[in-house]
Amino acid sequence: MLRTRVYIDGFNLYYGALKGTKHKWLDLESLFCSIPRSHCDVEAINFYTARISSRPDDPSAPQRQDAYLRALKKKKVQMLI
Repeated sequence: MLRTRVYIDGFNLYYGALKGTKHKWLDLESLFCSIPRSHCDVEAINFYTARISSRPDDPSAPQRQDAYLRALKKKKVQMLI
């Protein structure tokens, strides 16, 4: 079985696939561990991102990001901020 590590660019994931959808709370561990595979075992998920700042039109954005990052910490996801 092939040991597999998943690397995710958080900004590309959000702005390329999640923004404007109802899937902002995507469970990364479930997503990658559910992909049918007969030859790989997901041993780590690395999530790369940067802290966001509040904006006049969205002052609570940093708090929402914090909530999502706390949720990721409870899973297999390793964060690099």
